[in-house]
Amino acid sequence: MVKARKYVVKKYFEGVPKRSDYELVEYELPPLKDGEVLVKTEWVSVDPYLRAYNRNNPVPYDQFSFQVGIVEQSNDSNYPVGTRIVTHKGWCDYTVVNTAKSLPDNFLEVTYKLPDLQGLSPSIGIGAVGMPGITAYFGFLEICQPKAGETVVVTGAAGAVGSIVGQIAKIKGCKVIGFAGSDDKVEWLEKELGFDKAINYKTADVQKELKAAAPKGVDCYFDNVGGEISSLIIGQMNKGGRVSVCGSISAYNADPTQTPKATILQPSIVFKELKIEGFIVSRWLNRWPEAITQLITWIKMGQLKPAEHVTVGFDKIFDAFVGMLAGENTGKAVVKV
Repeated sequence: MVKARKYVVKKYFEGVPKRSDYELVEYELPPLKDGEVLVKTEWVSVDPYLRAYNRNNPVPYDQFSFQVGIVEQSNDSNYPVGTRIVTHKGWCDYTVVNTAKSLPDNFLEVTYKLPDLQGLSPSIGIGAVGMPGITAYFGFLEICQPKAGETVVVTGAAGAVGSIVGQIAKIKGCKVIGFAGSDDKVEWLEKELGFDKAINYKTADVQKELKAAAPKGVDCYFDNVGGEISSLIIGQMNKGGRVSVCGSISAYNADPTQTPKATILQPSIVFKELKIEGFIVSRWLNRWPEAITQLITWIKMGQLKPAEHVTVGFDKIFDAFVGMLAGENTGKAVVKV
């Protein structure tokens, strides 16, 4: 019998998640059945959607998230011992995975072999070439349909998804403007990732700075944050502009009965004939391999930098999660277990 540990959410979050909302449970895993493998967790992902999806499940529930693990015991010849796999088993140190399931409808149940990363760290399998990278790839390219020479704005630009969106936009020949929450992140976006302009939304006059950076207007906007900043950006979009709405992290910790208010968008949408579309990355689940292959190729060619913010220790997963929500990460927040 293998002893395992997992984080269980015992209370719904109110505001910023608290350690007391979780319970660390030790338990014994059952013997493997046919088509099952025992996986030892190596890397755990912490992402904003873990906060956003908190009330989608009855409590208590095991804290889900993407992880990379290595098969230690196997009852499936397609997943021999030593195989690395990506699952959505979350914050645990060992887990039993049923590999026999067909392709799920829900990306939160997905299981697949870690692709050949050609010598890159397995951790990027839950980052730049995992769900966040795939989100950036399809959410930007399919919805915004960028053209060379167009101006692209990204909020949450120094985060896991935004940092990839901006780099893909540069690969596609666009001018890229990113918003982030510190001067260090601004410098990193411009110096390391090649953004044409980055702006600290906490200290800048957003409307004025954006007008100066994009005097001819904005063609594509990838929205990770929502709120008033999004209204200001959408107000400076060109006719026929496209907006891809990925999230609204600015309000994830807000009281759901008192969500923040922002300037109405309808005048801009109507007079500029904008297209605004939200998405969940599972829409393209059958095409994930396409995105993974292209993202790896761009990384190996030196066109895409898979930036990571690494925390070490199973006991530090909660700290990494709350730190990510507070914007302490630059790039993808991951935990090495």
